[in-house]
Amino acid sequence: MEMRPISRKMDALLAAHMRLLEFFMWFDPHSSREGIADFVAGNPQEMPLPEYVAAIKRWSEPKRKDWFAYQMNVPEAQRAVIASLAERRGVAFAEEDIALTTGAFAGLEIAMRAVCDEGDEVIYLTPPWFFYDGIAQGLGLVPVKVRVDMKTFDIDVAAIERAITSRTRAIIVNSPNNPTGKAYPRATLDRLAALLEAASERNGRAIYLLSDEAYYRILYDGRRYESPTESYPRSILIYTYGKQLLTPGERIGFLALAPTMPAGERRQLRNAITMAQLVGGWSWPNAVLQYALADIDRLSVDIGKLERKRDRMIQGLREAGYELHVPEGTFYLLPKSPWPDDWAFTKHLAESDVFVLPGEVVDLPGYFRISITASDAMIDKALPVFAAAAKERVPA
Repeated sequence: MEMRPISRKMDALLAAHMRLLEFFMWFDPHSSREGIADFVAGNPQEMPLPEYVAAIKRWSEPKRKDWFAYQMNVPEAQRAVIASLAERRGVAFAEEDIALTTGAFAGLEIAMRAVCDEGDEVIYLTPPWFFYDGIAQGLGLVPVKVRVDMKTFDIDVAAIERAITSRTRAIIVNSPNNPTGKAYPRATLDRLAALLEAASERNGRAIYLLSDEAYYRILYDGRRYESPTESYPRSILIYTYGKQLLTPGERIGFLALAPTMPAGERRQLRNAITMAQLVGGWSWPNAVLQYALADIDRLSVDIGKLERKRDRMIQGLREAGYELHVPEGTFYLLPKSPWPDDWAFTKHLAESDVFVLPGEVVDLPGYFRISITASDAMIDKALPVFAAAAKERVPA
């Protein structure tokens, strides 16, 4: 009799992500301690936007008896998304092509459930967000990682071409990218679109582009956002409000089917997305968040302040001898570790109460990731620690 308490699929997932779990189990006991400088994740380190709090309070007051009943896609929330995309993108999406989700995490799973069969391959770019691989494996799909151009952090279109097979069903593109901060240019996205069109035709089966745009409103230096959905018709836009509001625990986002996608495919996908949300554990956001969406869509953290923190950190780190590029968006910096073992260097910084994410966790050993959502006081504390650590001898 086999006494295995967990499924083989979960066993494989645990093995594949054990280093990530080990890091957070190690970090968690420290995370609530006073006086630490926390650069680990895109978490708020200061009080939330008062306007956000006011909106949640306002919409928490019930206006009818079914205010807190089951809600799928609240029409007012769908219209708020459409109005926002029209204003910011100049693109008209259909109301029925907007599905509200519990953030981008759920949105990615819903999109994969809707378009992929078990055994299909899903390409993603690396260095990646942690869980593309895990979501795909959890659905019985085959994740295929393709390294970006490590000199520019741009998409390596030729490498993607080599990775496409007859089983390729989707590709995930995250722009601006977590962790590199790269916002992919239109020329690259157009070349990728041409490749996907040709591969879909050759395979006799569409390849869908899952456009993870979680950070599209976190752009620096006056950049205009270039969405992959405007280059490739068979695209599904995936968004979360957790970044622009710096409220990652408040789970609301959406999927949007590109209006240029063939109409027949969109009609079929609408029902498939609804079913995916049902069997995925009711993946619609809580009703109050949907009611409040028109109010909170207009809000944002101070991008100028984030940009100033980015610039201050880059200057301080470079003066201390660190090698790093200038990210075009997101919350993150990616310095090279002065020690070959980025885990050991991460733990060395932690001895001085400065916490960062080791690069191995994002498939980039020899680097470490810094979140600039850290407070100014944390930056004040950390910069001398970074400078001192850069001069430390590498342990034998």
